[in-house]
Amino acid sequence: MGRRRDSDLEITPDLLLRAYAAGIFPMAESADDPALYWVEPKERGIIPLDGFHVPSRLARTVRSDVFEIRIDSDFDAVIDGCAAPAEGRDQTWINQRIRDLYGALFDAGHAHTVETWQDGRLVGGLYGVHLGAAFFGESMFHTARDASKVALVHLVGRLKAGGFRLLDTQFVTPHLARFGAREVPRKAYRTLLDAATALDADFHVWPKDRPVTGAQALAALAQG
Repeated sequence: MGRRRDSDLEITPDLLLRAYAAGIFPMAESADDPALYWVEPKERGIIPLDGFHVPSRLARTVRSDVFEIRIDSDFDAVIDGCAAPAEGRDQTWINQRIRDLYGALFDAGHAHTVETWQDGRLVGGLYGVHLGAAFFGESMFHTARDASKVALVHLVGRLKAGGFRLLDTQFVTPHLARFGAREVPRKAYRTLLDAATALDADFHVWPKDRPVTGAQALAALAQG
């Protein structure tokens, strides 16, 4: 995995978008480390939008609408959730520079959240970056069972409905592999990336102020 540390470089939102378009992204060693480093994996994780797999039990949960799905309603709370310690993750790579940069992208309309709410509380969600017809998933979290998984299903349904071509996951974890995530070599990834960023897609194909049901998200996944 290629990486280069930039402790003093001023990374602006515009530079960050250009980095994504070039196939690289920033990370931090920990929440307490003010430095960032650029990452360009030799094998890049993606979820093919036409190959997304929803286990039958999860599909029933999605269809039941046990969670309320909100879009872009509380970015700060989502990134707080993603940065919080969780089972199997005592530390986070989300430092203050990451918070500030992605908050600026959110304000500019280039970063988005998919949130799962229950009884008026945020219990899960994810955030990522939108560039052309590519969506770069950054992180997800949950405090209720299946909350982040349901958010992912709604994300992929939205991406398919909105004409997206690429869902980047950076890396493939066992969790994401269950949904069809796979690794592609850097050169193949760049071909996919260039094709996707040359096109337009609509993240708000389903308006954020209009509820989206689980049945609607699953129906979008079933479309060719």
